[in-house]
Amino acid sequence: MSSTARTIDPLPLYADWRSAARRRLPRLIFDFIDGAAGEEAALHRNESAFRDLPLMPRVLVDPREADLTSNVLGQPLGLPFGCAPMGMCDLAGPGTDAALARAAARWRFPLCISTASSTPLERLAEMSEGHAWFQLYVTGSIEAALSLVDRAEAAGIGTLVLTVDVPRLGKRPRDLRNGFRTPLRWQARHLLDFALHPRWSLGTLRAGVPRMANYSGASAGGYDRTAARRGADWEFLQRLRQRWQRTLVVKGVVCPDDAMRIRELGADAVYVSNHGGRQMDAAPATLQALRAIRDAVGPDYPLVLDGGLRSGEDIVKARACGADLVMLGRPWLYASASAGAPGVQALVQALLEDMGIALAQLGCSAWREVGPQVLAERHLGHS
Repeated sequence: MSSTARTIDPLPLYADWRSAARRRLPRLIFDFIDGAAGEEAALHRNESAFRDLPLMPRVLVDPREADLTSNVLGQPLGLPFGCAPMGMCDLAGPGTDAALARAAARWRFPLCISTASSTPLERLAEMSEGHAWFQLYVTGSIEAALSLVDRAEAAGIGTLVLTVDVPRLGKRPRDLRNGFRTPLRWQARHLLDFALHPRWSLGTLRAGVPRMANYSGASAGGYDRTAARRGADWEFLQRLRQRWQRTLVVKGVVCPDDAMRIRELGADAVYVSNHGGRQMDAAPATLQALRAIRDAVGPDYPLVLDGGLRSGEDIVKARACGADLVMLGRPWLYASASAGAPGVQALVQALLEDMGIALAQLGCSAWREVGPQVLAERHLGHS
């Protein structure tokens, strides 16, 4: 075991990962990962919705080893959670993209590759050994977006995730104050920050400053993070549904009416998300949106969720409220920033331990057994 791995607590909490990442990353980079829109109320609303939802422990049950396997969208999975699409993951530390892909292959969970990933989508699809999804932004030209769709198909990716909640980039005060922009451009005011974080700075210099690798060629018309993404409209969704004959998921949905229309247009699943609170400060909590959307679409239509999940218990709560699959975002980056690939592995182990304990307390022996019956409100009434 490496010296880095030995420094990881046996069962670190989310707050531990975040604190370690804050110490080890320059402020410019930590704030890009950690920050959100406006006063960050939506970010905290996401977290508090999970924190304030109690589960109902049961007694005199057989605490057998929990079966955490699942089948979502026709895909057998080893775990009921995966990695949400995040751009420029290698900013958390060199090799973060690769560490996430290898974890997806080892534990058989979905890795949703971002349009703005630090590593070419083809390479990540190969490393994840069949567990890669691809997330599509429509920016620049429609033709540029469709060229990425063709590349995903050629790479053997079976699930395409169209992100629709960024008509304009949200106002993120931390990034504005810090002068964060892409491609990364260092300013004189950043030099002291980098000097005070030599591990990150030297590692990044050795590996090369992360770039948006899917736009390195001429096949796409370039990616402007601040550009309006008006191309992702209802007409485009219909066109994409006709073009992409594999699994299609639409991400960034919090309104039940939108979810119903997306289902009617033939999408295979809705991905409930408010972009981690990074788009609109007044957006509803994702858990609240999930419950409303589940009521609207019925019990059988697949729903994916991200936003605000910080523990294995939160994953169980998401399942109880209607999620078929949970995707995590910031926790992966904090774990990688803290300890590299061993940190990513330790995060998976910590989540598995959390979930196993939670299911034993709830009297469930398998992920598929978790439903609304484990919510305390079903037994005690709404508070």
